[in-house]
Amino acid sequence: MPTPLAKSMPRLKRMLPRLRGKRIGVLGDIMLDCYLWGTSSRISPEAPVPVVDFVDENGCLGGAGNVAANLAALGAKVEAFGVVGADEAGRAIQNCLREANIAERAVLAEARRVTTVKTRIIAKHHQVVRVDRERREPLQPETQEKLLRMMFAALKRLDALVLSDYHKGLITDDFADRVLRAAHQLKVPVFVGVKTPRLYAYRGARVVACNAREASLLANRSLDDEKSFEEAGRMLLARFRCGAVVITRGESGMSVFEESSPKQVHIPATGLELTYARVGQPGIERGAMGRQVFDVTGAGDTVLSVLALAAAAGASIVDAAVLANIAAGVVVGKLGTASVSTKELEHALEEVRG
Repeated sequence: MPTPLAKSMPRLKRMLPRLRGKRIGVLGDIMLDCYLWGTSSRISPEAPVPVVDFVDENGCLGGAGNVAANLAALGAKVEAFGVVGADEAGRAIQNCLREANIAERAVLAEARRVTTVKTRIIAKHHQVVRVDRERREPLQPETQEKLLRMMFAALKRLDALVLSDYHKGLITDDFADRVLRAAHQLKVPVFVGVKTPRLYAYRGARVVACNAREASLLANRSLDDEKSFEEAGRMLLARFRCGAVVITRGESGMSVFEESSPKQVHIPATGLELTYARVGQPGIERGAMGRQVFDVTGAGDTVLSVLALAAAAGASIVDAAVLANIAAGVVVGKLGTASVSTKELEHALEEVRG
């Protein structure tokens, strides 16, 4: 007998063409993800660490930039809003946005700011180390006001707005409150990916999404069984006063809590969340779909982007979460920061239906 998840697949597949052309704004901490690729076959004589022989390097959009890239890959018309430094990494981000066909006129360069760069050194599919270059001070007041003016002018042409808050200084409580109030006035739904204890600034969002660790911090309690997840989800719904809370739970899938529903909806995983170090080792349990997982980098960005896009296209929050969960299962099967295409989503939906 088909499961409820399998029953929703035909409906989700019919929805995919409606994703194209939706106008989505992405406001948040745009970063550059850099990858240094190499091989390693020896340990350094200077310290018990691997010596990596350099092979190649590349950079791509990270943070809110990765949310925008995921949306663009699915055919949405995307406008990015954020601030980078007036430095080489900031210029690289603006080039990446243009190459992805993402409108970047409202990605402002601030001379006093340092662009956030996350550099990962990878050898034989294993992440050896990550180096972060960033500062978290608030924006200059004139930069904040200019960004807000551009944001407010764009809202009237958007089908949805995504706020991707990585706690890098861009989004303050007052900033978030002003954005949400303007969006509410124009009836633009707001989807928030939150990584900070900012419980009240995002009140009234359509959906707030976080992972289990973040939910634990936000709810100030450990999440170790279904009862604790249920209580935390209801607590966050009340505190955010939002339409829904989505908590991603790695190999346990995700939980969806809606203001209009007395019970959470649990969506099983379509892939298994692993670290680089475990990839390829024997005895690893497979996820529900039996998909080999390489890397969880950016999976939360994928969930947030697909959730917002599907809801903007008319899906219920539960159906949007199911599609986002499947999309994340595709992305974690790729090494490095990645996005999912419409064709890949179609194939993944066929797998579930099968």
